[in-house]
Amino acid sequence: MFQPLPTPAEMAAWDQAAIKDYGLKAELLMENAGAEALTVLEQDFGPLAGASAVLIAGGGNNGGDAFVLARRLLDEGAIPLVLHTKPRSAYRAEAKYHLDLARRAGVEFRHLPLERAGQILGALDRPDILVDGFLGTGFNGALSPEGAQLVTAMNALGAESFVLALDIPSGLCGTTGLPKPVAVHADTTVAFHAGKIGTALPHAAPYVGILTPRHIGIPRAVTLAAPAGQQAIGDDILDLLKAPVLDLHKGKAGHVLVIGGSEGLTGAAQLCGLGALRAGAGLVTLACPRGVLSEIKAGMADLMALPLGPSDSAQWSPECLAELLPHLSRFDAIVLGPGLGRDVGAAAFLASFAQAFTQHFSVDMGKAWAPPCIFDADALFHLAQSPKLMADLPKDAVLTPHPGEMARILGMGMGELQADRPGAARRFTQAHPQVLTLKGAGTLVGQNGLLHLCPIAAPNLAVGGSGDVLAGVMAACLARGIPPLMAACLGVYWHALCGAILARDFPGRGNLPTEIAHTLPLVLKERTQC
Repeated sequence: MFQPLPTPAEMAAWDQAAIKDYGLKAELLMENAGAEALTVLEQDFGPLAGASAVLIAGGGNNGGDAFVLARRLLDEGAIPLVLHTKPRSAYRAEAKYHLDLARRAGVEFRHLPLERAGQILGALDRPDILVDGFLGTGFNGALSPEGAQLVTAMNALGAESFVLALDIPSGLCGTTGLPKPVAVHADTTVAFHAGKIGTALPHAAPYVGILTPRHIGIPRAVTLAAPAGQQAIGDDILDLLKAPVLDLHKGKAGHVLVIGGSEGLTGAAQLCGLGALRAGAGLVTLACPRGVLSEIKAGMADLMALPLGPSDSAQWSPECLAELLPHLSRFDAIVLGPGLGRDVGAAAFLASFAQAFTQHFSVDMGKAWAPPCIFDADALFHLAQSPKLMADLPKDAVLTPHPGEMARILGMGMGELQADRPGAARRFTQAHPQVLTLKGAGTLVGQNGLLHLCPIAAPNLAVGGSGDVLAGVMAACLARGIPPLMAACLGVYWHALCGAILARDFPGRGNLPTEIAHTLPLVLKERTQC
């Protein structure tokens, strides 16, 4: 259901544990890495006999991986040339071992001084294959001017070649997925043991190409003893959606309450409700100010309504809460925020709700159970204005901010947040017990410091109302009894698949948010037919 996405530091710790705690030889792990790189080349490039290959080998273990691959390419009938950035005499340990082995096997080696890299690479004939073994995941900070020139020259040389990056494209940050300031553009990146979090982020795709993780012999016990703090959501998350029983009725399929809608903002609540219905909820009720009841109901016969407050009011106020509380026990999941509004009345309602909710279910109802809650859209705006309200939210609530809302909640700039989305998400989840869903390309779901990345980036979801549909999908999953963290992961992945399917009919985008909701059942239909 989840695949590990370690940070470079976590991966280095796994390597060391395999060597020190389990006695695996570093030379063996390097040999395995080179062997797996060869397998990936055979799969993605094709027959290797007669193919010319230039391998750029840096001064660390990434260079050692390139030495192994060069030897194996020679064995397959290819014509490898290794350009090493350090003098041969400067290599140490396992990298030196494999350099010497490759030389004895007949691989051609030439020194590539960084200060002359552009000139030397510019004089080479275009190879069939260019292998990037310059810098590994241990790279941090920024490339030196000479390093940046080498990466630029590699991109020029490999413009019409098949480019394979070993573990990570050189110049790419393994934590943030950003070039520092340039990075190799690979066709395929073979990730040793597991993809690194930076390489799995959508904005890294132009550099990473196809990310192909390959095991190199690190024992499973190593990763179980120190799990990665990030995981990729896999397709089998959809297995949480059990097939409906034949005697199912609407009351057993989950009843979702959407609290939202206000003057001029009723569409968000309607889209949320539609998303919940299309995700399988049996019933959806929209709680709204009485003054917008007719607008809420117009054209949405599928949704029920719970009008609150005075008949002439189209805005929220704390008075609406007293009327709402007695009804809450009827619902299996609650979404608060779509179209709530940003005026003082909505802010006061949210504050009152947050403070009264837990008490209502633990004291007034005489039991600890409470319907799981999602705080979305305008609710997040008000939470950012009053961060102290976070302490009043249910501990298992799901929060669904987009980057702008997340930046306001954390008190940081938008650019700073987008430069390190995993870092921002981890910061929030380490400080708050709730489930976070940080939306955007490469949506992150997290709780208690553990992050789950949706690996599907779908530009067709970048339309107003898409997030409202997502909140409804999550609510339908919660109403099925799926725990909040899993419901958020499932909802995000399911929603992303809708974007991928819509891209077929709308390759230039242009789909409507309602069409995202209508595509939800089609995702499951396609999966069943596969």
